[in-house]
Amino acid sequence: MPPDGLAVLAPPDIATVRATVRPLLAADAEPLAADELAKTTATLREYIAGLIPAVEATARALPEHDVPRACALACIGEAYMRLRLGDGDTDLVRQSLVVRLARTALALADHHEALRRTP
Repeated sequence: MPPDGLAVLAPPDIATVRATVRPLLAADAEPLAADELAKTTATLREYIAGLIPAVEATARALPEHDVPRACALACIGEAYMRLRLGDGDTDLVRQSLVVRLARTALALADHHEALRRTP
């Protein structure tokens, strides 16, 4: 169940998610400019909101004690927590938030692909 005020969106294209987060998570990533930071934060929130229901539906179709199911559902719990975080009141906090959202989006993308391959 999405937190109040968050719409359920269609899952984004996984390749697009990966292309978006790759430069944000690179070891030599440069901080984003303030306007780009806000835009990227909104985009990542949309990706996460779209991936959650897709991953959850696939995970819940697996047997109750299945390890990949449990891992995916734990990731979904963390994703909801990340979506509830505010945008931050300094550029440093906002930059940290973008990285955390990027990691969450990537983890959900990984679960989405892995669960779809699970027999």
